Amino acid sequence: MKDEVIKIEGLSKSFGANKVLDHLNLTLHRGENLVVLGKSGSGKSVLIKCIIGLIDPDRGRIRVLGKDVQTLNHLQLDHLRVKVAFLFQSNALYDSMTVRENLEFPLRRHSFQLNASEVDEMVMEALENVGLKHTVDMMPADLSGGMRKRIALARTLILKPEIILYDEPTTGLDPITSLEISQLINQIRDKYQTSSIIISHDMHCVKTVAHRIAMLIDGKCYTEGTYEELSVSDDPKIKPFFY
Repeated sequence: MKDEVIKIEGLSKSFGANKVLDHLNLTLHRGENLVVLGKSGSGKSVLIKCIIGLIDPDRGRIRVLGKDVQTLNHLQLDHLRVKVAFLFQSNALYDSMTVRENLEFPLRRHSFQLNASEVDEMVMEALENVGLKHTVDMMPADLSGGMRKRIALARTLILKPEIILYDEPTTGLDPITSLEISQLINQIRDKYQTSSIIISHDMHCVKTVAHRIAMLIDGKCYTEGTYEELSVSDDPKIKPFFY
C-alpha cells in the first residue's frame, strides 16, 4: 500500500443545527491527486480547512504527515503548514504588493534565513513553474484571472510543499484557462511528486486531474473510485454529477 500522508477518521463538524461533516473517513496517499466531489454546501471547503487547522472539528482525528493536527500548538501548526500548501479559491493575493512581494511573503513569514540572491532565485523558479516569469514586477490588478490563479499557485510552490490543498482551482475561469490550470496541477505533481486534495465541481478539471475521486454526500465519504468507474455508475446519488 502507498504511504498515507493524510488520514482522517470519524471527522464531524456542525455549525449550529447544520451538520456539515458526519463521521467522515478519508485517506490521501503519497503522490496522489485526490478529488473531493460534492454539491455546493456539502462541506468540501470545510473539510480541507479542518485539515490545515483553519477550522476546529467537533470530533474525529486528522493525521497529516504523521502529525495529529488537533494536538499541535500554534508553532507546531505553523511548521506543518510549511509542508502543506493551501490554494484559496479567491487566490488571496495581496493587492498592494507586486508579484515578487507576494511570493516573498511566505519566505519572510516563516523566517527562512536566506540572502537576497537566494530569495530571488526561489521567486523566479516558482514563476517559471507556472510560466509567468515576466510578471515578477507587475501588480495583481494588472493580471487576468487565470494569471492571478497561476501566481497564487506559484506562491504555494515556493516553500516546496509535500501536500497541496486546492479549493476550487478553476472557479470563475473560462474553459481554456480552466484546462491550463488543470494541466498545471498535473505538471506540478509530476515534477515535485506532491500529494494533493482538489476540491472541485468542474467535471472537466476532475477528469483531467483525478487519480481517485471521493464523493462527499450527506457529510460522509459516500463512495470512492476513478473517474471511469464512477462515470458509469447507475447510483442516483452519483449519476447526476457525470452528465
